[in-house]
Amino acid sequence: MLLIETFAPADAVPAETLTLTFELRAKCRLRTRLDSGEEVGLFLPRGTILRGGDLLAGKDGRVVVVRPTPERVIEARSADALLIARAAYHLGNRHVAVEVQPRLLRLAADHVLAQMLVGLGLDVRETQAPFEPEAGAYGGHPAHHTHAHAEETGAKLHLFAGGA
Repeated sequence: MLLIETFAPADAVPAETLTLTFELRAKCRLRTRLDSGEEVGLFLPRGTILRGGDLLAGKDGRVVVVRPTPERVIEARSADALLIARAAYHLGNRHVAVEVQPRLLRLAADHVLAQMLVGLGLDVRETQAPFEPEAGAYGGHPAHHTHAHAEETGAKLHLFAGGA
């Protein structure tokens, strides 16, 4: 069994592929199989959520790339940005994992939430698609949250002191 405990460098070349649902990518301890059929054990730091494209380092030196598998999801669409924002607010208020894209919210299939989204005025359909929900405001991923990333995107932190 291949043992994986760490991430590989971003420039590593993958030799294997591991395709998992979001539920399984959110587990830091997992016994599963590579796409080749070989058994693999993941022992990653607590709180790790694997994302599509992540590179993992096997104990034997092999690099494994993570791929999200299509799964049953709801896609809620609207060209109205305010409507998308309202729907995202209501889903967040229910602590629902949501993938946010332009004019689209994607979440795990749930008929009650689908009805709520229809009631808000969104076009809702169930489909099969890879699911990559937001990590949360503070729940980053070590490979994606660096000072270099902030510089590339122009992200800045402004601290304000004093009153209005």
